[in-house]
Formats: sequence, C-alpha cells, structure tokens
Amino acid sequence: MSLEQKIMGDMKAAMLAKDEKALRALRAIKAGIINAKTAEGAGGVISEEEEQKLLLKLVKQRRDSLEIFTQQNRPELAQKEQEEIEVIEKFLPKQLDPEELKAALRAIIEQTGAKSPADMGKVMGMATKQLAGKADGKAISATVKELLAG
Repeated sequence: MSLEQKIMGDMKAAMLAKDEKALRALRAIKAGIINAKTAEGAGGVISEEEEQKLLLKLVKQRRDSLEIFTQQNRPELAQKEQEEIEVIEKFLPKQLDPEELKAALRAIIEQTGAKSPADMGKVMGMATKQLAGKADGKAISATVKELLAG
C-alpha cells in the first residue's frame, strides 16, 4: 500500500471521527504528495524514498514553526504545529535514539577514516544517505561535531 493510499484511508477515518488535528496534518501530507507528483519531471509518480524526504521536510517545517511560535509566546499556534508533527511522524520509520545514532555515526566515521572536525563533510555526506528518514539532520550534524571534536 502506497503512502498516498494510507493517507486517504486515514483521512476518511479522521473525517468520520471529526478529528480536526489529524485531518489538518493528513491534508498537508496529501498536498505535498500531489505537488511532488505534478512537479516537472516527476511523471505523476513518486518513489518511496521521495515520500520519506517529503515527510521529513514537512516535519522540519513544522519544527521550525514550532520553535518560532514558542519564541514569540504563541502557545496556541505552537500546539497546532506539535499536533501535526505527531501525526506526520506516524508515517516515518522509527527514529534512532541518541545512543543508536552515536553508534551508527561512529561506524561511519571509522569507514571514512575521519579524524578531526575538518573531515565533517565526508562523514555528513555518508551519514545523511545512510540515516535518511531515521534521524534529523540537525541531530546528525550535532552528534558528528561532538564525536569528531572529542
């Protein structure tokens, strides 16, 4: 079952349950899928990898907004963003916890032979490919800096 089919099924369930929170997030995902499918060169089809990237992008947008709304003391808007993040994350693979992320990054650092923070680019290139969908880019970057600095 494709992501789009899962979203459509969940949208129907959310409509019947009158779950506005879920419906808002599901509509955003559906809009993102439609935009990706109709983008130039997409040919009306998106791969599973592209679906994961789309979901990660949607979560990142909402986290950025959540941060801004929290800084501006807008709890009602921050709450909406948090609710949407929770719904969207249900469609992503399980995220690595900090210890699993460190272990995976240590292995990548060993593979690349990185020794200092100057080698961060090599590590990040490989890490973002291998850990796509499993960890946030900011978390990967911060952990790589920490491991290479130590």
